Amino acid sequence: MEEKKLDINSIIGFVLIFGILLFWFYQNQPTPEEIEAQKAKIEQEEVVKSPEEEIIAKPVLETQPIDLQDSTALVNYKSAVGEFGFSQVSEGTTKLENDVLFLEINNKGGQVTEARLKNFVTYDSVPIYLVKDGNAVFDLNFTTTNNRIINTKDLFFEPTMSQSGDLQILSLKAKVSSTQYLEYRYEMKPGEYLVGFTVRSQGLDGVFNENQPINLNWKLRGIRHNKSIQYGNRYTRLTYNHEGEKISKLSESGDDEENEVDVKWLSYRQHFFSTILTTNTHFETVDISSKNLVTEESHTAKFTKEFSTVAPLALEGGELSYAMNWYYGPTDIEVLKQYKDLGLVESIPYGWGIFGWINRYVFTPFYGFISSFLPFGIAIIVMTIIVRLLMSPVTYKSYLSQAKMKVLKPEITELTEKYKDNAMKKQQETMKLYNKAGVSPMSGCVPALLQLPIFYALFMFFPTSFALRQKSFLWAEDLSSYDTIAQLPFTIPFYGDHVSLFPILASIAIFFYMMMTTGQNMQTQPGMPNMKFIMYLSPLMMLFFFNNYASGLSLYYFISNLITIFIMLAIKRFILDEDKIHAQIQLNKAKPKKENKFQRKMREMMEQAEKQKKGGK
Repeated sequence: MEEKKLDINSIIGFVLIFGILLFWFYQNQPTPEEIEAQKAKIEQEEVVKSPEEEIIAKPVLETQPIDLQDSTALVNYKSAVGEFGFSQVSEGTTKLENDVLFLEINNKGGQVTEARLKNFVTYDSVPIYLVKDGNAVFDLNFTTTNNRIINTKDLFFEPTMSQSGDLQILSLKAKVSSTQYLEYRYEMKPGEYLVGFTVRSQGLDGVFNENQPINLNWKLRGIRHNKSIQYGNRYTRLTYNHEGEKISKLSESGDDEENEVDVKWLSYRQHFFSTILTTNTHFETVDISSKNLVTEESHTAKFTKEFSTVAPLALEGGELSYAMNWYYGPTDIEVLKQYKDLGLVESIPYGWGIFGWINRYVFTPFYGFISSFLPFGIAIIVMTIIVRLLMSPVTYKSYLSQAKMKVLKPEITELTEKYKDNAMKKQQETMKLYNKAGVSPMSGCVPALLQLPIFYALFMFFPTSFALRQKSFLWAEDLSSYDTIAQLPFTIPFYGDHVSLFPILASIAIFFYMMMTTGQNMQTQPGMPNMKFIMYLSPLMMLFFFNNYASGLSLYYFISNLITIFIMLAIKRFILDEDKIHAQIQLNKAKPKKENKFQRKMREMMEQAEKQKKGGK
């Protein structure tokens, strides 16, 4: 049986798409060491923590406890903190609470030691905590004029709670005297995730050693909120605004660090939830870092990444004065756009360049509108239908190009046979044939290129769209994560420890689509890879890749390919007529065809190359 020939337009389109998939696959693939460790892992009835896991389990906030009943311990504390020993030493916490957010602020350190979101739960129905059990620390480090080094996380602050209308105000002061102090001031409004936070000093111009830096240190370990810690970790990332309107990010897959200038805000994103620190007085410089705490073997780990920021604070007239904000809440455009002046919407991972623009201004509002009156899974199907219908002219152009090339196939085959010993001449005659017939072999590539921004934008939309979080459809419990129809007792490298059905359906649809577009006339060229093998391999690659991706994307791709198949069948049976196409091509060939500058230049280059080749013989 004669082998079939793969259409060049389909090859280019799929190569481009799989190029993107392979890039993301490469970014998230486990290292060889991690794979070997996974293979070597022995199942045990009792999980024993490794020394590394024990280190990771330790809290970031570690301070020396003080026995307030021990007079010697109190004396030692006051001696260590020097002038700041004036404050009353009292253990305890103060609560700030509205209808969406609960904060607990500790007297020791004056910092938030618990931040809980009231309206959200994790995959196993546990409340969402952004700060808990010492996973975060906020500390000012400075030197006094008598060369004593002070860390505010070790200081006791005196709390004072007040109310101004609906505004809750908590003032915590680490005192040097009744009129000299370092103050942390928290202000909470009803129904808001943004909490005002002021750091200021009063009368400490003679206490701060101005020759030594005052450093703000902020660390946080992202708490696991997802069923799969590897999946949640993929979208856990440090993002920051610097140098005006620049938005940058640290690595999502490995350890990373940077030194930046003129920083307005820093976001410690934990997939769908973020802890953000903003400042009206921009940080002149910051040292930021991100450390990955998740390995391929991590299934019961508590944390994803550890973020760290060190920012020197500037004195004005010998005093500190920084107006800041804490944001503890969802990474949701509907919430973040309320804080337009702070630009917090930019912390949402829409994607880069035109892809991010499409997500932010097209898919996010469009899907939000559809899902406002339709179930979330049905909304994806409706959005898919609309997108594919809008792209149907592109599909038509692509199929028209394939049909023209199919009509020209006998003549191209004849040229190939005639000039089989002269590749340059064959190329020249082939280009002449294309020019006379009015056919461009690259015309099918443009439709494929036009579809790439849509594909990549959706690639980012489904796993990061807050609207899809914990929204179910059919057997999928969460459209923003992968669906599971079977849990495997082992882990398959690159595939995972579960079986997802939507990727299987999408891969089957892709296979039939490729059979339609590439299986019509496939013929393996000398020196070319086995195209039939590629046709079978591509859906398999998609199956492996999408098994650990958002089920909403697999649902979209499944429906999209089904619609494309139906559109192409309709075009083939009711719109395009190959006999008419052939007649039109013959008319085009009969007409005198004027070369454009590009075609003339290409012809001259080929003729020159041919002359050089003959002259060298």
